[in-house]
Amino acid sequence: MTPLGTPRLILSPMTLAEAEQVAAGRPAEGARWAPDFPLPGEMRAAQRFLETCAGTGDPTPYGSYHVRRRDDGLLIGGAGFHGAPDENGHVTVGYGLVPSARGMGYASEALRALLRFTRDQGIACVHGDADLDNIASQHVMAAAGMRLVKEDALLKYYRIDWDGSTGQA
Repeated sequence: MTPLGTPRLILSPMTLAEAEQVAAGRPAEGARWAPDFPLPGEMRAAQRFLETCAGTGDPTPYGSYHVRRRDDGLLIGGAGFHGAPDENGHVTVGYGLVPSARGMGYASEALRALLRFTRDQGIACVHGDADLDNIASQHVMAAAGMRLVKEDALLKYYRIDWDGSTGQA
């Protein structure tokens, strides 16, 4: 699959070998990782990707993507989907960047790239969530056009619909 691009980022589908390295927290020889990569969440995402591949096969294009800066090729985080679209054409998205790459708009760029991709693929709806205290992630989803639709004791839930019923594209 062709990587997804933004002006400053390249989102490339994670391979099995890359997922094994991230899950173990050990880069391959010559790999360009930010000094604070991977975070525990990225390691868990890589492990889930490996489990999915072993159980049902490679979920690409609805799997995990590495987020790299174009200017230096440094791996600064991950973004992607929690699985293939369901029977209603809904997917759930997630993303995370290392602390050294936060506050620069990279998360917004990565999320917008994923949302464009889903719209182009005919996906009806994209879901996302953020911890109640993760204001930055809530702002990223809202800025990308996702709307807050629900809140519980732990999370705020967002979505965007490409059919016009809830969100806006």
